[in-house]
Amino acid sequence: MPELPEVEVVRRGLERWVAGRTVAAVEVLHPRAVRRHPAGGADFAARLTGHRIGTARRRGKYLWLPLDDAGASVLGHLGMSGQLLVQPHDAPDEKHLRVRVRFADDLGTELRFVDQRTFGGLSLHDTAPDAEDGLPDVIAHIARDPLDGLFDEPAFHTALRLRRTTVKRALLDQSLISGVGNIYADEALWRTRLHYDRPTATLTRPRSTELLGHVRDVMNAALDQGGTSFDSLYVNVNGESGYFDRSLDAYGREGEPCRRCGTPMRRRSWMNRSSYFCPRCQRPPRDAS
Repeated sequence: MPELPEVEVVRRGLERWVAGRTVAAVEVLHPRAVRRHPAGGADFAARLTGHRIGTARRRGKYLWLPLDDAGASVLGHLGMSGQLLVQPHDAPDEKHLRVRVRFADDLGTELRFVDQRTFGGLSLHDTAPDAEDGLPDVIAHIARDPLDGLFDEPAFHTALRLRRTTVKRALLDQSLISGVGNIYADEALWRTRLHYDRPTATLTRPRSTELLGHVRDVMNAALDQGGTSFDSLYVNVNGESGYFDRSLDAYGREGEPCRRCGTPMRRRSWMNRSSYFCPRCQRPPRDAS
């Protein structure tokens, strides 16, 4: 599933190619693509048509397109394989094209939502009350992400110490810190030399500060390289893949030497996912299995 860097790359593309354009027509080609819009595809298309799209925004792994003067936004979640593509009108339809948005201008491009596995989707939602950034009400519970200038560091450090959980579970808790998924959690933990099962209550303030710094560093590094693409399912709005997968230090490197100490990296099953770590640099806590 795309994490913060991948979603931010898509947001920047939408800001460049879609913001300020007025919707002329919408085609919903698969009902699952708008299943989070309870009124259905026809209502989604009708309510979106005629509105001017504002600057694309993001909170964690979610992004949204505000509709000027409508008090609502198009919320997008890419799921496992969702793509928001800006394509020429005459480009052949993608095999898994789900939604098409045409604009009332002569720029010659349209916005397409393509999703092979149909876990992602688009929906229209009202703006949350008192939301300064136009946040849709359905994601008001999502925490700010570590690259957000308003991210509350003291509250994050306090919550880590108070929660009875382990450090990787905390990093993936989107109500505590958003945008971090399995890949970047493993990368940040490797950089901090922390085992994924380390209890958060044992983290000192300097240690959690170091961890947060590495979360930011690895996400910024991924942004610089267009995100992480292991296959063709994650691409930017122009259909291009990111290449941060070539720079990963932990994730996906089972059996390869640790870039710090040379010990073979290990993989362990973890919450229906996998955790990658160095058994020497990231020693497990005594009570971890």
